[in-house]
Amino acid sequence: MVKETGYYDLLGVRPGATLEEIKRAYRRLALRYHPDKNPSEGERFKQISQAYEVLSDTQKRALYDRGGERAMKEGGAGGRGGFASPMDIFDLFFGGGVRMRGWADRRGKTVVHQLSVSLEDLYSGTTRKLSLQKNVICRKCGGCGVREGAQRRCPKCHGSGVEMRIHQLGPGMIQQIQTMCSQCQGQGEWIRPRDCCPACNGRKVVREKKILSVHLDKGMKDGQKITFHEEGDQVPGLEPGDIIIVLDQKEHPVFRRSGNDLIVRKEISLADALCGCRQLIRTLDNRTLLVSSQPGDVIRPGDLKCIPNEGMPVYRSPYQRGKLIIQFQVRILPCIMESGDRSWLPVALELLGDRSGFQGAFLSPWRWAPTLILIPLPLSLSPPGEVPRARLAASRPAAPAAGLLPSPGGGDGDGGHRGGGAE
Repeated sequence: MVKETGYYDLLGVRPGATLEEIKRAYRRLALRYHPDKNPSEGERFKQISQAYEVLSDTQKRALYDRGGERAMKEGGAGGRGGFASPMDIFDLFFGGGVRMRGWADRRGKTVVHQLSVSLEDLYSGTTRKLSLQKNVICRKCGGCGVREGAQRRCPKCHGSGVEMRIHQLGPGMIQQIQTMCSQCQGQGEWIRPRDCCPACNGRKVVREKKILSVHLDKGMKDGQKITFHEEGDQVPGLEPGDIIIVLDQKEHPVFRRSGNDLIVRKEISLADALCGCRQLIRTLDNRTLLVSSQPGDVIRPGDLKCIPNEGMPVYRSPYQRGKLIIQFQVRILPCIMESGDRSWLPVALELLGDRSGFQGAFLSPWRWAPTLILIPLPLSLSPPGEVPRARLAASRPAAPAAGLLPSPGGGDGDGGHRGGGAE
């Protein structure tokens, strides 16, 4: 039977609360009323700290349940862990002592993990599972590190975790220095090896496997962070840290992302660039887009074609999308690139200025008469043994190119001349 519930009411827990419930309540209230966050709540924070100091200790809690706060006062310094008043606890936390540094870092460490994702994952959205190892407070001992009833207060510091040393600076001048207890290393408890908790071996925490479900929203970006609050390593007396997932986008073999836009390089032939073409593009969600150009619309190397609303979804606005940008690369004939003599190019390109009637072009293989052959459109089927009619353009008027491509009738052709061009 509990005589008083004042300390329980301060922490907002029931008298039969477990140690873990008391710790969670204290962490929540300590963050809310900490003087660094609320300077006007210093007194409230002292009361909360005093209540936790009693209820988190098995012996002190039993004494409080039997006789209330009066029994704690009659218990002397032992009832408060070696402190004469609640102000001593407050001074220890904020007066430059060892524990003050712990309260400055009242949260556990933040752990960062990288998650490798594909561009398809960021385009369509998905849920990924991430398995990791983390420290959790030992359930068997509740984070005290010893068997139940074997926890002992350090005889040197009386549970405070600190020692007071006095130095004589001069006549009538002394200096009082607060240092970490050399026997318990600031823990306030002295544990015999035989009393250690068998589950955690006195470490107060155990390693456990944790599986996180990481939800990837449409439109998330490379390097974006996803935070799982209070899912980090647990430390007795501290608020658990966070786990931060950093997205690491793998390089895509086809698409390159720029903001909310997608860029794809498309290689086309010279004939397609001059005379129009139809290209198929497979999207990240396995749809097929038909991209076409009309005859007469010249596609130059490096030209861009934008398709609106076919890019990446906008983050948190998935019905809005960026652009799909097609960057064309024109595949030039190998013989043109390898030929050392390019003096015929101006003549050939000038002739190609009127290209509406041509399907494509290729260069004759004879080095002594570099000739660009233009194939007419439409290309009709010729009887067996006949050669399709074509126009030839040579960079050397005197070259004997007339015999390279004879006309079906074997004549000189219409409009041709033996020095420069023939049909």
